[in-house]
Amino acid sequence: MTENIERDVLIIGGGPAGLSAALVLSRARRRVTVVDAGEPRNARAEHMQGFLTRDGLPPARLLEIGRTEVRGYGGEIISGTVEHAAGDAEEGFALTLADGTVLRGRRLLVTTGVADVLPDVPGLQDRWGREVQMCPYCHGWEVRDRRLVVLATSPNSVHQASLLRQWSPDVTFLAAKAPAGDDAARLDARGVRVVEGEARRLVVENDRVTGFELADGSMLPCDAVFVAPEWAAKDGPLTDLGAEIADSGFVKVDETGRTSVPGVWAAGNVVSPAGQVIMAASAGSMAAAMVNADLIEQDVARKLAAA
Repeated sequence: MTENIERDVLIIGGGPAGLSAALVLSRARRRVTVVDAGEPRNARAEHMQGFLTRDGLPPARLLEIGRTEVRGYGGEIISGTVEHAAGDAEEGFALTLADGTVLRGRRLLVTTGVADVLPDVPGLQDRWGREVQMCPYCHGWEVRDRRLVVLATSPNSVHQASLLRQWSPDVTFLAAKAPAGDDAARLDARGVRVVEGEARRLVVENDRVTGFELADGSMLPCDAVFVAPEWAAKDGPLTDLGAEIADSGFVKVDETGRTSVPGVWAAGNVVSPAGQVIMAASAGSMAAAMVNADLIEQDVARKLAAA
């Protein structure tokens, strides 16, 4: 079904970035529709930290509050998955949803986020968002002074381990091959113990993590694990439209979130996967203001051309 209504702005993604943008645009008296697939990145986290006035709030509660605020200004939020995006800034954009619905809008903002791809170690995925975490700033306080293990997965893992020493004196760097050179010196300077070995599985007893079983059969005790996952951008709508991808592998945007495609913006973790919730919300707010300004400029240009 193709709807005859043309929104001012279509937003793909109903997380902090998308809802923040929808709030700004709705308050600017724009007709806005948010399409939300209902797959928030932090769904498995019990609490959200580091968001001023909302520290410790469950992520689902933040989204609930955000939806209520957006709807209070007339914004529309619908559940659905976008299968395809098409169009341009002059003629408008069209989103085809999985159920066949086609939505039309003058501008498009993509806030679809990323998927965190964890190492293939049994037990990690089951405890993701609980004792298995990624960001020390988000969850370091909750595991302060406990036995922490950083599972080496990328060059960023050394930085991650160095950071975690700020929260606990007991940090172990677990790597299939022990780091050398500057990385080894850095870990030693921070007092991080290095264990060379391959993680066979994460051990859970009585519903809590107790350690890693290594390939040689030995046990490495720990209370929490930090890992740097691979990031897979959920950028299907952006690639549909031909948006330029940066060397980082993520969509290229300017400081306002504007992509290389006229009329299309992107904000949040789909652009900056390491950003915390508060950063995503801020990026959504900035993009919304620029989208509104762009619509005004188009209206003015059309009026002048007609005159």
